[in-house]
Formats: sequence, structure tokens, C-alpha cells
Amino acid sequence: MTKYLLRRIFHGLVSVVIVVAIVMILIYSCLDRQLVFAQDPTYTQLGNNQKTVYQYRKWEDYGYIDYVPYADWLQSVAVSENLTQEQISAYSAIGQKAEKDSEEVAAWVARFTEEYESRGYTVMRLDAKMSKKKVAPGGQPQLYAWKNKPLLGRLWNYLTGLISVDNIHYVKEDIGPRGLTFTLHDPLYGGKAFAPAIIGNGTLHKYLLYTDGRFPFIHQNLVTVNLGKSYTVNSGVDVFQSMNAPQGSYVSTTVTYPTGHTESSADDLHSATYSAGSRESNLVNRDRFTDDYTNVTTVKSGLSQIGYSFVIGIIASALAYLLGVPLGIVMARKKDRLIDKIGTAYIVFIIAVPSLAYIFLFKAIGYSMGLPTTFNMDAADWRMYALPIVSLALPSVANLMKWLRRYMIDQMNSDYVKFARSGGLSEREIFTRHILKNAIIPLVHGIPGTVLGALIGAIITERVYVVPGAGNLLTKAINMYDNGVIVGVTMFYALLSVTAIILGDVLMSMVDPRISFTSKAR
Repeated sequence: MTKYLLRRIFHGLVSVVIVVAIVMILIYSCLDRQLVFAQDPTYTQLGNNQKTVYQYRKWEDYGYIDYVPYADWLQSVAVSENLTQEQISAYSAIGQKAEKDSEEVAAWVARFTEEYESRGYTVMRLDAKMSKKKVAPGGQPQLYAWKNKPLLGRLWNYLTGLISVDNIHYVKEDIGPRGLTFTLHDPLYGGKAFAPAIIGNGTLHKYLLYTDGRFPFIHQNLVTVNLGKSYTVNSGVDVFQSMNAPQGSYVSTTVTYPTGHTESSADDLHSATYSAGSRESNLVNRDRFTDDYTNVTTVKSGLSQIGYSFVIGIIASALAYLLGVPLGIVMARKKDRLIDKIGTAYIVFIIAVPSLAYIFLFKAIGYSMGLPTTFNMDAADWRMYALPIVSLALPSVANLMKWLRRYMIDQMNSDYVKFARSGGLSEREIFTRHILKNAIIPLVHGIPGTVLGALIGAIITERVYVVPGAGNLLTKAINMYDNGVIVGVTMFYALLSVTAIILGDVLMSMVDPRISFTSKAR
């Protein structure tokens, strides 16, 4: 069993890598990179050379290219060359055309060009754009080098950066004694309440482990999952963080800051991260904080995107099994009778009618019954969950009814059932001990996938009922050409799929002892 699991995990991870690689090829090689500006309002407002430079900067952000402006290169060599700030400014001032460069600037430009062309970069120089003997708006001369990122390098960097572990050497500035402190009494609670915490100095996060009154009560910032940074859907925020961030209105409480200052605020001090110089440069921060761990998130009233999708999905799945399994059993036992015909008609209806049509049908019926038809994160009304749950559950009920009926009828016609009857077993014993037990095995395999699939959400259902879940994230990213989100969500879906398959195999072996994953020598 152990060898099988390890082999399956290995093959699953290889499959995930292949899927991510294919998605990267489709995004970065097959699609026109110019499409990323389709909904960019800044791009349409720029002109001349400024517009071209903006393109290359954005392409670097989106992961297409490595982009090196000449001025940035000068800054990078300033230390080794002992250049002053005045010299850097002077050497950065390229002429309106190459022939108008001073001798010193021309020498540095030649060095820049030689260095990057030798490394496979393309060096581009844009002459100044003139208008009435003056430089036109956005027409300043530009000099930069760029190179397409190779797929293997991009894939390697993505995979190796999936998991990051915070450490005491993250902060580069002098921050005093670096290290970790374990305490049983979190200072944010006045040092009196029993609240274990691990506090870091020199780390990105001030609190690496802490406890509070919010589920799951024990939280950590030590290990971070990095699925990919968003550039349009949720600018500057990692996909995993975006899916797990709470939503809704701010929840204010009385917060006591490290300096002792107290006020009503929604700040979550346990989320504090380091920002160099942020305390001294901000008067408000000086009143609240004793160090540069000043960047905090806020406490909100709602769940995260994954939270809403999971709550609706898991309740819908439980409801589907509670209804679908008994109804499928009854249909199989009452084959060709009225209950079987009614169930078959329902199954045909669900299969034949497009999902969008019956979702709107259920929405109309729910509206006539007075149920909320749109989701409101700030409303404490459990009824708004009803229609999304019903819309998700009813198709699953039909699917479970269909397959369980089929499996049970197949088992009823098996030879071992005839032998059981000839052996004197009652129909009830045959049904419970043999038919149902064997027919349920294929359905058991899908339970982990159903549970984990609830994390993904449902695209159509969430759109129709305006559920702030994770189901709409991928389509939104595709529409906005957000490459980081597309790759990150693909990775998330692929990992969930592999995990569901492996857990399904394990669950099948637990339900049916005849299933063994151990290979025996003959």
C-alpha cells in the first residue's frame, strides 16, 4: 500500500508539472502578448516612446520577458564602479539620437550594449520623438535590453517558488538581535491571557505562530504558498492569498497597539509584516508601533472566496448523497415501477436541460417563494444559501440516482446473487450484505473528489446568484489576461484533482477488502 501511494503521488506530481507546463506554453507562446493591454486604461492614455516602454515593463511583470532599462543597469554597477549619484545622472542622460551622445555616455552605452548582447538580449534604442522642435509628450529617448524568458526556466522558477519559509534573515537592514521568541502570553493580549505565540525579529512576519478566537484558532505565517501574483484581477496579491482573504465589511474592535495606544480599529496586528522605514516616515505609525512591522491586514465579517464556495459546495454535496443514494436504491429495488419511472424522468430532465436553464428556473421559483436570489456578504440571512445549494445539489442527486441504480441492477443479475438465493439467504440479506455493498464501491471513489471539488466552486451557479466564491476566479482571469492567476488556479485545480484520485483509491480499499494495491510475486 505504501509503495503504491508513493508511486501514485510521484506520478500525480509529474502530471501536475506537465499540466502547468502546457498552460504556460499556451499562454506565453500561443497567445498574442499584446492582448494583455486589451483592458488596460493606462496603456491607451500613453503615447510615443513612453507607450513602448510601458509595454515592455508590463510584459516583464506578466512573465514574458526579462527587461533591463539602461538607467537601472547603471544603478546596479554603481557600487562596483564607485560611481557618485551625480555621475549616474550624467551617464543616464542619453542624447535625443545616438550621434548626440557625449563621449562618456557613448562609452557607457557601448558597454551596456556589449554586455547584454553577449548574454542573448536584444538591445533597443528609441530616438526622441519631436513636435515643433521640442520633445513630444512621452517622446523622451529610451535605451533598454530585453530577452524572452525560456519556458523551462520560467517553469523551474515557478515550481521552486511555490513554498516559501519565513526566516530571521529576510530583513536586510540592521534590525537588532535577530531570532525567534516563544511566549505563552501574547503581548497583544496584555501578556495576561494564555495565548501561545512565536514572534520573530528579522523575519517578514512578526508573528509566525499565534492563537486567537477565530476558527481554526491556531494560525501560522511561517510557511507561505505562492501560486502566482495577480496583475489585474487583484493587483499585486498572490492567487492563494486572494482566494483565502476574508471579504465583507470591516469588523472593528478595541485594539491596543504595541506602543500602548488604544483605538477602535479593524487592524489585525497578528498579520503585521516588515516595511523598511515605515514607522519613521509615518506619524500615525509612530503613535502605534515600536518597530517597522507596520503593514497589517484588516478583519472582515465575511468568509474568503474558498470559504463561501466550500460551505455551499459541501452542503450541496451532503444533500446530494442524502437524497441521491436512497432514491437510487429505491429505483433499483422498484425497477420499472412508478417510482422508477418518476426518477428516470427527473434524470432525463436534468441531463437534457442545459444547466443555465434550470438554474434560472430554480431562481425564479425561489423568488416566488420569497427566497433571496442574490448573495449579500453583510446580511446575516441563512436563506441566501438555499438557492445556490439547491441549484448545485439537484444535478448531483440525478447523477447519483442514475449510477447507483445502474450498478445495483448489474449486481442483481450477477451469478453470486443467484447462488446466494439458492443458499437460502433472504432478499433483505442479499441486498444489504452483497448487492448494496458492491454497488456502492464506485460511488465511494468519488467522495474525496466531491469534497475537494467544493473548494473550486461552481462558475455558473456563483455568477447567477452573485456568490463571492472561487468559481469565477479562473474565468475572470482569462477575460482579463491575468497570466499569474491563470497558472496559479490551474496549479490549484491540478493538485486537488490528483489528491482526490489518490484519496478515492484509498477509500475504496478501506470499503472493499478485496481491493489491494500490493503486487504479489507469482
